[in-house]
Amino acid sequence: MRRLFPVTDMTAGPAAPTAPAGPAPGAGDGDWSLDALADAYAYPEGDGPWLRANMVSSLDGAGQHGGRSQPLSSETDMRIFGTLRGLADVIVVGAETVRLEGYRPARAREAFAERRAAAGQGPAPVIAVVTGSLDLDFSLPLFTAPLVPTLVLTGSAAPAERVRAAREAGAEVLFAGDGTRVDPVLALAALTGRGLRRQLTEGGPRLLGQFVAAGVLDELCLTISPTMTAGDAQRIAGGPPVAVPTRFRVASVLERDGFLFTRYLRS
Repeated sequence: MRRLFPVTDMTAGPAAPTAPAGPAPGAGDGDWSLDALADAYAYPEGDGPWLRANMVSSLDGAGQHGGRSQPLSSETDMRIFGTLRGLADVIVVGAETVRLEGYRPARAREAFAERRAAAGQGPAPVIAVVTGSLDLDFSLPLFTAPLVPTLVLTGSAAPAERVRAAREAGAEVLFAGDGTRVDPVLALAALTGRGLRRQLTEGGPRLLGQFVAAGVLDELCLTISPTMTAGDAQRIAGGPPVAVPTRFRVASVLERDGFLFTRYLRS
């Protein structure tokens, strides 16, 4: 893994605060330790909420191939994926992504146990599923056998029988919006109110588009895959366009095997 940005003079003193820990730029293509990755992707200090998105895109802008993100990924991408999960309080995901990607409960990982305990976190992040219809299979382990109860975020007019099914499966249902619509701002506020301030969303594109449109996305961790897919796959964010494009600034760029692992912060 190479750090391409920020480039620091390693003889001039400490690295800039946004520079990830790990080998110096050009120091070789070996894997960084999970500790080095965790330092590189640490959440900012403070008590306020921070919403981070983790997505992958092909060179021609596809956010998935064959309906799934895995064909665009790599071993290093999955290591970073696991690191981001290991740092988060909660993973926010759309119902369609749960169905397509076969989501399972987040697991406790020994590599992050000490770091999570020091931060006052539980052994594994909570998974929060955003859904208006609650059209989900509540017999899946995500709902029946998580280490910590899965949250379901829905609207106040969600079908009563589906709310009941979710609760009977062991999920906790939170209402965040009128009708069957989930309000992104209210959803994140509900999570923050439960002490889940280090927030991570893994999509899908429609959910990420809603967060962008609501102006609540603080950070984008985007893996640029050295692949071309053609076709008509969705981009990483979907839905109606925003009136004025949201501007982000680059925080870091890592590289391994032609994959670029970028971090952008909202300007």
